[in-house]
Amino acid sequence: MNKTLNDYMEMSYRMEIIEDKDEGGFVVSYPDLPGCITCGETRERAMNNAADAKRAWLEAALEDGIEIPEPVLRIPPFEK
Repeated sequence: MNKTLNDYMEMSYRMEIIEDKDEGGFVVSYPDLPGCITCGETRERAMNNAADAKRAWLEAALEDGIEIPEPVLRIPPFEK
């Protein structure tokens, strides 16, 4: 069964948020989706933009027949 855009949107892709100390604002990327990156003046705006960027990245990949990686399960290290 082929996955739809909504199937991919519901997957929990890891999001990285980095404060841009030089330019101001925040940069957001999805490491599992190469090139899927955006930014925003505030953390909230950056996260909203990230959802839009994720959707646009997935739509383009589906249209172009590009294989979309599924999120990598990362298990946190065991802490004593």
